[in-house]
Amino acid sequence: MKIGELARATHTTAETIRYYERSGLLEAPPRSEGNYRLYTPAHVERLSFIRHCRNLDMTLDEIRALLRFQQEPLQNCAQINDLLDEHIGHVAARIRELQALELQLQALRETCREARQVCECGILRTLQEHAQQDPEPASTPSAEGHVHGTHGLGGRP
Repeated sequence: MKIGELARATHTTAETIRYYERSGLLEAPPRSEGNYRLYTPAHVERLSFIRHCRNLDMTLDEIRALLRFQQEPLQNCAQINDLLDEHIGHVAARIRELQALELQLQALRETCREARQVCECGILRTLQEHAQQDPEPASTPSAEGHVHGTHGLGGRP
């Protein structure tokens, strides 16, 4: 099948499929005489696996590790358990961060309880005050390689 057929079969964009090929997650398929990529059912299976892992908010490195483990089916799965435990920890940390964010946003919302002129808006005033006090980058990688705010977002590869 060609890339468009694979894309439809797996609900994945052609751009994402090419990205997974470039990143080594999806094996590059053979090409036709007309230089079209020719995918097999094995590509559908692997891409479906990758997509499911991404839906579970796993990073590309976590998925790479799982794919390597699949190549050694007789090995002990303790490292897979460890990988998933670590991922659960990242998810739990992100939940705590999101709960803290929710509280911050609720407190921000309380600064402007009723509609008024924009020049009197407590939300905008508070945002401006905080921006001047502590300009901090919005998304910085953590020590574990996770970027706060990226997991769970739609439209990602």
